[in-house]
Amino acid sequence: MNLTRWSARLPGTQRRAAAAAASADPTGSKGATGAGGTAGSVPAARGAQHPGPAAADQLSVHDVLGQVPALIAITYGPEHRTGYVNDAYTEVFGSRKPGEPARESLPELAELGLLPLMDQVLRSGRPRTVKARKVTWARPTGATADGSDEPRHGYFTFTCTPLANTALEKAATEDATEGGVLVFAADVTDQVRSAERLRASERLQREAAVTLQRSLLPQELEQPDDLRVAATYQPGGTEAAVGGDWYDVITLGAGRTALVIGDVMGRGVRAAAVMGQLRTAVRAYARLDLPPHEVIQLLDGLAAEIDASQIATCVYAVHDPSEARLTYASAGHLPIVVRGVNGTVHRAEGPTGPPLGTGGWLHASGSVPLEPGATAVLYTDGLVERRDEDIDEGVAALERALAGASGTPQVICDRLLRTLGVSSDHDDDVAVLVLQHPRHTGAEAELFRNASLDLLGGVEAAPRARAFATGVLASWRFPVELRDLGVLATSELVANSLQHGTPPMRLRLRRTDRRLIIEVTDGDDHLPRRRRAEPADEAGRGIAIVATIASSWGSRRTPGGGKTVWCEFALPGGGG
Repeated sequence: MNLTRWSARLPGTQRRAAAAAASADPTGSKGATGAGGTAGSVPAARGAQHPGPAAADQLSVHDVLGQVPALIAITYGPEHRTGYVNDAYTEVFGSRKPGEPARESLPELAELGLLPLMDQVLRSGRPRTVKARKVTWARPTGATADGSDEPRHGYFTFTCTPLANTALEKAATEDATEGGVLVFAADVTDQVRSAERLRASERLQREAAVTLQRSLLPQELEQPDDLRVAATYQPGGTEAAVGGDWYDVITLGAGRTALVIGDVMGRGVRAAAVMGQLRTAVRAYARLDLPPHEVIQLLDGLAAEIDASQIATCVYAVHDPSEARLTYASAGHLPIVVRGVNGTVHRAEGPTGPPLGTGGWLHASGSVPLEPGATAVLYTDGLVERRDEDIDEGVAALERALAGASGTPQVICDRLLRTLGVSSDHDDDVAVLVLQHPRHTGAEAELFRNASLDLLGGVEAAPRARAFATGVLASWRFPVELRDLGVLATSELVANSLQHGTPPMRLRLRRTDRRLIIEVTDGDDHLPRRRRAEPADEAGRGIAIVATIASSWGSRRTPGGGKTVWCEFALPGGGG
């Protein structure tokens, strides 16, 4: 197909051909067909509607600048005398008399602080820009529908460009011997207001996330009998969206305490919501009194169900004052830092699995000594991670800070934040949990006592246990009613262990300033359940009796196999 022949029949092509012919023959002579035009061509008058390059060259600088929608002013000389302002400039600031210094004729530039900038441009010969300056100007009379003359507000970006003498001459200024400055102001009001709305929206979202985050964190920490605990949460600065850092303290019964800290990757409301679900799940799993690695294993599966795209790290630790150890399991979290009784600081070096939600990993528990007088710190990465250094350096800095920190757990929390440079404008959120195993001395030591008895089995085990409990509780000067209840609970727990458990068996009595704790341990790992005994049943009432007379009771499996069944009584006038 001959595309050239067919394209000549198109109307647009014909008009462009006629315009080109008119430009090539400005006299209008076209030979024999000049009067009527060539076959199929448009009249010359229609072609002349599109001026060619020659017509554009005839436009003056004033004509071009006058049609530019931006604000333009041209000054010359060291005093920046006014040479020219375009119509857009006049519409905003009013007409200006040429030849006068800018300080007098262009006072708005002085108010905006542009005159010193124009001096720099004139001296250096390099353009300068100031962004988004607020400008206020009066409306023309009758410009609004209601006839009001309230001033308008807008934002302009001003660019000051040096002009050489030749450029000034083209601009028709009077004195171009010393150079000049072209002031170009672009209206950026819509962009600035859009940015302000965006910042306001982000601020509201961040405030909502912080509110949600704080509402999901414990409003008041549980205070165990044998630990002193304090925690703090510091959200990131205004430029950082709130994250998913969280912590919790859960009393498990029998003097044992679970301590949890974690970090949900990501920012904003969603990270805070996922954190709230994980924290709720941890509290539920903790009530099962499972070993730390089993709790982490359950959390791992739950995290994948909540949101497979969300990754979270977590440390779940359990403190048992009778063993003076902290047993823990970690899912991708930073190591616990411990300061021992002698002041030495070390990291927990136990096994660490991948973060929650990754799946396919069998987590394991580790332990670290936490004797009376020791302090441990659980924390999130915002405390030690810095962009310009390795995270191990941050953990080392935490160890040095903990070595020199003393006082209550809350004092230590505050000191660690200050020492590691965490302030209100920190670029990441931070959670810190500090626990101390206090050393009891003097009269306070009388309120924290332990006694234990190995049960060898046989028919004499139950009487020996009752006699042992009677003597110990009497020596601890408990009221007669509490002694009787304690002896009854001891008898029922020992009888249950003799009937359903296996050796070795052990009875342990503990008292704190708030409660009496009775524990019986044996080698069988089947946990007892409370059940309703029928009137004709001769057994099955022991656990029911214990649950009725005690403040609380429970059971758990022990790490080496076997189980522990316990109950506790709140002391009169105690905090429990």
